[in-house]
Amino acid sequence: MVRKKIDERIRTLIENGVKTRHRSFFLIIGDENAHNQIVNLHDILSRSVKKSKPKVLWCYKDQLQLTSHKAKRGKRAKPIKKLMSNPGMDPEKSVSLFRFGYLLPIAFHIKSKLYCSRYVLICIVLYFFHQDFEALTPNLLARTIETVEGGGLVILLLHSLKMLTSLYTMVMDVHERFRTESHSLATGRFNERFLLSLASCGSCMVIDDELNILPISSHMKSITPVQVQEDSEGLLEAERDLKALKEQLKDDFPVGPLINKCCTSDQGKAVITCLDAILDKTLRNTVALIAGRGRGKSAALGFAVAGAVAAGYSNIYVTAPSPENLKTLFEFVELGFGMLEYKEHLDYDIVRSSNPELRKVAIRINIYKQHRQTIQYIQPHEHEKLSQVELLVIDEAAAIPLPVVKSLFGPYVVFLSSTVNGYEGTGRSLSLKLLQQLKEQSVASTKTKDANPNSGRSFRQIDLTESIRYAPGDLVESWLNNLLCLDIVNSVPIVNRSPLPSECNLYYVNRDTLFSYHKDSELFLQRMMALYVASHYKNSPNDLQLLADAPAHHLFVLLGPVDESSNKLPDILCVIQICFEGKISKDSALNSLRAGHQPSGDQIPWKFCQQFQDEDFPSLSGARIVRIATHPDAMKLGYGSTAIKLLARYFEGEFTNLSDEAVVQNDRPEPSFVRITEAAEKASLREENIKPRSDLPALLEPLSKRPHEKLHYLGVSFGLTLDLFRFWRRCKFAPFYLCQIPNPVTGEHTCMMLKPLHTDDIEVTGSDELGFVAPFYQAFRSSVARRLCSPRFNTMEYKLAVSILDSDPKLSFTDVDPPSTISHDIYGDIFKSSINMKRLKAYVNQQADYHLISDLTHSLAYLYFEKKLPVSLSCVQTSILLCMGLQNQDASYVERVMKLEKQVMSQFFKVMNKFHKYLDSISTKEFNSTLPQVKEDDFKASSDNVLNSEFSQRYAIADKDVEFASALQNGDGNIPPGGVISVESSKTKVKKIVTRKEAMMEVPPNLQR
Repeated sequence: MVRKKIDERIRTLIENGVKTRHRSFFLIIGDENAHNQIVNLHDILSRSVKKSKPKVLWCYKDQLQLTSHKAKRGKRAKPIKKLMSNPGMDPEKSVSLFRFGYLLPIAFHIKSKLYCSRYVLICIVLYFFHQDFEALTPNLLARTIETVEGGGLVILLLHSLKMLTSLYTMVMDVHERFRTESHSLATGRFNERFLLSLASCGSCMVIDDELNILPISSHMKSITPVQVQEDSEGLLEAERDLKALKEQLKDDFPVGPLINKCCTSDQGKAVITCLDAILDKTLRNTVALIAGRGRGKSAALGFAVAGAVAAGYSNIYVTAPSPENLKTLFEFVELGFGMLEYKEHLDYDIVRSSNPELRKVAIRINIYKQHRQTIQYIQPHEHEKLSQVELLVIDEAAAIPLPVVKSLFGPYVVFLSSTVNGYEGTGRSLSLKLLQQLKEQSVASTKTKDANPNSGRSFRQIDLTESIRYAPGDLVESWLNNLLCLDIVNSVPIVNRSPLPSECNLYYVNRDTLFSYHKDSELFLQRMMALYVASHYKNSPNDLQLLADAPAHHLFVLLGPVDESSNKLPDILCVIQICFEGKISKDSALNSLRAGHQPSGDQIPWKFCQQFQDEDFPSLSGARIVRIATHPDAMKLGYGSTAIKLLARYFEGEFTNLSDEAVVQNDRPEPSFVRITEAAEKASLREENIKPRSDLPALLEPLSKRPHEKLHYLGVSFGLTLDLFRFWRRCKFAPFYLCQIPNPVTGEHTCMMLKPLHTDDIEVTGSDELGFVAPFYQAFRSSVARRLCSPRFNTMEYKLAVSILDSDPKLSFTDVDPPSTISHDIYGDIFKSSINMKRLKAYVNQQADYHLISDLTHSLAYLYFEKKLPVSLSCVQTSILLCMGLQNQDASYVERVMKLEKQVMSQFFKVMNKFHKYLDSISTKEFNSTLPQVKEDDFKASSDNVLNSEFSQRYAIADKDVEFASALQNGDGNIPPGGVISVESSKTKVKKIVTRKEAMMEVPPNLQR
């Protein structure tokens, strides 16, 4: 076979990466010989690296074409290693021998996460056939690329792919999850942006199966070798600083042995700072490690925990979103024990999880070298277990909701780490809110330290910027951060002006233009994703693909007044991401009800159908608000509620003219993906020119120029908190579903709410603003009122529970008379026995204790919150009734959560007194209704005869007694009109019996004995 000289630019790119400890990225496209070039690239890398042969991670989907069993590959490798050096070997045989000759770590795509922390690889090969690329997701791409060490290669092999633009129309595996019954056509916008971004990566080279550089890599026309300044020992400047730090602290214990294992100077300084806080032992120190992915923050925390054990700390707790997040931390705790000469099974034992899904990760370490010491994992929401803790470590704090992180703080040392950008799920609410608050408290406590030494906490923040795996300035890292919107800390601009909410307008964002990789579109996308990260605690690169490709997802942004003359992008005040749901056939709904499961997608229709067994609701069309993010500088100014209000008005048709709707729908442009693919088919792979599309619509479209979809409702699903629930209630949303199983990370229950839209398709009786949702909301309230006594809800925050049962914190009633018609079904639990009313009366008359009526409180509280007891209570009384009645809690619990001292039982007594008064009036009226009715005319005639003065004159008696005569003096013996008749009785007056004691008291003292 004819041998061909490799382009020197390929060799130069690899050698420059090895010298600078930067990674190189190759995308090989071809049909027959593409996989043969892997051997050549590996050979060039092996000659440039001074270490041993590079390790290779081989990722695949389902067709590997060789065994994945390591022992079998090792047996077949020994007799053929010598054949690898034969220069005249057939390329097909050399690839096969390459696969079997090297002991390659092989990973299925979804299992590549196992290798991110266990392996630091010099070369990674992403080996994809045409169908293998379909399984690639942004998370997998980031996870595998970040595994590569500096100087290594990232090789993406696209086999059986004749042109690059075919990626635009490729159907990815993840698209199956995006499809629903009414939205089935997904668009590959993410693949288009991924391909266009390769031209901006300075270390990326796109080549064909003959190692020819394709036109998309035109930025590689001129590449020259780089010169790296090293000292006599071959160390860079950062490496020299780390070596000096180790020499300076080598004799200090426990800092010296631990810092000897640090890989960067930033990591060494982080370990020193943490150990200083530990040795201080004031239990008021907080240390925050802020870093990107792969900076060694978890390893630094592991060394710090090992140092805390050596310093004598007994109770150490660690927490993270999942025990798997602490795998690296526990590994470096064990490594630190080895440096401190602790022996496993002699000085400490490791307890691992029995859950098969967690793969036996460590959850506890028991140490007994000095005394009994413990390192224990707890879930983030289990803050009540921290009563005896001395050191708390919070890893991946940005992936935990901010209120949960705040609840973990207490009078002990706290270490927390946060990934500010990465693919593991991050959020900036930690750095924007909590860390800033800790800094302010630390400054305030420093100023008042002399007056009150326990007034605040000492706070120190450490930023780790130097990567463990590769040197700073890696171009592959910059490209990956821009592609997946990972490093967007500085992308949130300062709001120049905060307009009134009434001055703002809502715009529709065209996703074709947003993901077209134009300069302005990229800037707008980075700002929009920065709001996502700033507002939500958990974000993932997969969210970007969902936003780009999902057919049912759409974007809206709230902007202030736009100045068309200025050449600037407007400030984004609020972003709303929605997903169209519904339009499900009745047969599908019935099949789902019979099968007892719900398909993926269409969350609200399926959950509503399952909750109320209603097969008609899924046929309605609606929109679920997936995310709403407000600018961090414009929080609580009314922009979020204004955006929701404008969105509801838009779908109700207030902004669209019906006469223009048909014209706009008919004039929609044809998708340009087809035209680009057809044009690319006329050119060969070496002539294919890849550039952003030019025939794109405007990025932002006013709602008045876009026809609206006909919807029946808006919905939302979120983790239930008091602030979020009150926000959605203010926006006129009503809850209909509350999950009984809380989230294992946040401890929050998933809540779903609906807002009906005005439409002519549904007839609604009455003037209730909730429309057709009203009866379902009433059923939901009754269900929640009954379930509050269950163990999952009896500790729910009382303010949140009151808000769920009614929109107002106080159920206020005017003074209502008892109804004339009594319903025994309403008060059956109280009136079914006269004993219940007697017990309640005894308690109100303070003749019995509270425990006598404890069984009646739940029934009374349920009737009150069902608005069947129209009694006015204050906010405090309503909250006490909920806790003691519906949640079945005692007075001590209410005093603790409501912070009331010796007021609970007195307020509870007032509540029962009001209830008894109302119920007694009802029972009295019910008793009077059973008496025979007297005719009014007969009663009037008889009363007139009895009270006639002439008729009553015969009963006047002229008494000879003086008192009686004087009583009749004014009447002259006659009865005046309206007078009183006195009748003399024949009975003798009963004389009063005087006791001996009373008689003695009447005797003068001088005569008493």
